[in-house]
Amino acid sequence: MLTDSELTALLNDIESDRSERKESLSDAGKIRQAICAFANDLPNHGLPGIIFIGAKDNGESSGLSITDELLRTLSDMRSDGNILPFPTLTVNKRILKGVPMGVVEVFPSHTPPVRYNGRVWIRVGPRRATATPGDERILSEKRRNKDIPFDARPVERADIDTLDEQLFRRVYLPAAVAQDVLQQNQRTYEDQLLASKFLFPGKPQVPTIVGVLAVGSNPTEWIPCAYVQFIRFEGTTVTDPIKSSLEIPGPIPEAMEQLDELLKVNIQTARDVTSSNTDIPMPDYPLVALQQLMRNAVLHRTYENTNAPVHIRWFSDRVEIQNPGGPFGQVTRQNFGMRGAYDYRNPHLAAVMKELGYVQRFGMGIEMARKSLDDNGNPPPEFESTDTSIIVTIRRVA
Repeated sequence: MLTDSELTALLNDIESDRSERKESLSDAGKIRQAICAFANDLPNHGLPGIIFIGAKDNGESSGLSITDELLRTLSDMRSDGNILPFPTLTVNKRILKGVPMGVVEVFPSHTPPVRYNGRVWIRVGPRRATATPGDERILSEKRRNKDIPFDARPVERADIDTLDEQLFRRVYLPAAVAQDVLQQNQRTYEDQLLASKFLFPGKPQVPTIVGVLAVGSNPTEWIPCAYVQFIRFEGTTVTDPIKSSLEIPGPIPEAMEQLDELLKVNIQTARDVTSSNTDIPMPDYPLVALQQLMRNAVLHRTYENTNAPVHIRWFSDRVEIQNPGGPFGQVTRQNFGMRGAYDYRNPHLAAVMKELGYVQRFGMGIEMARKSLDDNGNPPPEFESTDTSIIVTIRRVA
């Protein structure tokens, strides 16, 4: 954290490319642009950028009241899904030049480029701008020597043909990149893969783990555990006869589509014609709950040092979803499943699933599942957490 004197020096330097001033939160979009630009750190300062909230352009106080609600709003910008991958930042109330101000300290990303709503923002002197293809390549090159998450690491033996170019262009790009950026059409296929973190910079350029998972032609060839095993039993134990069994591999868009269809086929819907004059469908499980918990399993599982898939076991009285990998980061066995307890073992896969629409709001999947189950009359989900796996059990509606 910068000292008061360091912050005051940045506050007074109106030409600095490491600071920005905002009189209020009235234009949250520009604050997010600034966060994105500082996270990208195109000038390669290797130092945090500072956004002063409650400061005029000349560095003097705007008189804004720095409340707890304002600070929470700023903090939520980190993980509301508009800036991907997640920036690292701190938010504090500081007394500068004798008055309180909100201070957002944004640290350079280890895996640039960072996007806000499909655009890469950078600092050009004291102003913000959208990145050119050349800027994006420079940002991609900065990933080489950083301590990066597993899902951003290279798949050493693969090559660019491992990725499905048509799937990338047809499904991923329109969802992830702003239309006006796509229409400029100045970026090569390789540049677009680099900016999406699907290709690792270097010679030779090779796909990343997240690239193979998102748009790989055959992900399990390179990541053997990247599939979902579905088994439906006729009874309540794993020793009962198997009614159906299916393995679902494939890149994320295709796998999610197949899983959605599989869930819909296996949900049984009865008809309630007794409680009202209308014919009300009564599913034994709400689709939304199963979708959220299944997607959580695919997203939060570990893909490192394991050959185990995600398991969906469908019994006559319950559904169990098990993923390899125990709690991660801020999530512990004690707080797992509690409101506000979330972290991301695979932050780049999380960004991809958000861009493709499989995640609506980060940290809300379990809450959405709970509400959907309650609305449908099912018991709440049950979580069993160990150091090596997590199992969620969804009971059939009574």
